[in-house]
Amino acid sequence: MTTGTPVIEVEHLTKRYRDVVAVDDVSFTIEKNTIYGLLGRNGAGKTTVMSILTAQNFATSGDVRVFGMHPYENAKALSRMCFVRESQKYPDDATPRHAFRMARLFFDKWDQDLADRLIDDFQLPMKKAIKKLSRGQLSAVGVIIGLASRAEITFFDEPYLGLDAVARQIFYDRLLEDYAEHPRTIILSSHLIDEVSNLIERVLVIDGGRIIMDESTDAVRDRAATIVGDTAAVEAFVSGHEVIHRESLGRVSSVTVLGTLTPGDRARLAQAGLDVGAVSLQQLIVRMTQHAGRHVTGDTVDDPASAEEGALR
Repeated sequence: MTTGTPVIEVEHLTKRYRDVVAVDDVSFTIEKNTIYGLLGRNGAGKTTVMSILTAQNFATSGDVRVFGMHPYENAKALSRMCFVRESQKYPDDATPRHAFRMARLFFDKWDQDLADRLIDDFQLPMKKAIKKLSRGQLSAVGVIIGLASRAEITFFDEPYLGLDAVARQIFYDRLLEDYAEHPRTIILSSHLIDEVSNLIERVLVIDGGRIIMDESTDAVRDRAATIVGDTAAVEAFVSGHEVIHRESLGRVSSVTVLGTLTPGDRARLAQAGLDVGAVSLQQLIVRMTQHAGRHVTGDTVDDPASAEEGALR
């Protein structure tokens, strides 16, 4: 449950494309002045949800309100939002300079000093046609617009594609710096979960068009643990716990369980000579989406390492 002031309220949202259900009866709220991670694998429904919230797509059914208003053809609501997406289109002859001039006209809170600083940070060629920019430079255009707009709600849909590790860190650092000075609501869609885990304050995980997690990041950190040791002892301990992942090698097993371990649990683990490993946010989300998929399809994961590498790409 959320307790802050909601700026977005979604009730029973569904989006169908013929026989495909992209978003399946989801309900959630987005709080004011909070950084959200909208997380999940490709095709889970993340971009569809953001497109509907920003009135670039239409719901099949359900209700969406932004600042208490329906966003469709509503300039009052739309002018307070910024949606940065990888597939953003620009006129053929447009340059970054043109794009930023247009953004400055549209966004009331545009900060040109911040835009200039970011242009320098990303070493962006201002006079080069956008269609001739590298993928990383194109991503930098979107990142600059998203940050310098200072819109009350800003959506970043995989904003860093093509950015190298140094440029991604610049984005994360500038986002946190500016958010501290100018709080607003930020929804960050990403599959580099461990990279953004220190940025986000609340986690929304969507899988198969459904919300499978909506919690504060702090609450999520203790949601699971990995128990490692002798297979028989591990299996004895995890009996009665919800298991979301298993790996075995010889007589040693590693089993990830959901739920916070109690002091009694930890005493039993120590007595049994079992080790407890922390589960990162990325590991937890990968395991939960794999677990949810197996419940629906009965599939098994043959190569856990490969599955974790690609599950959220």
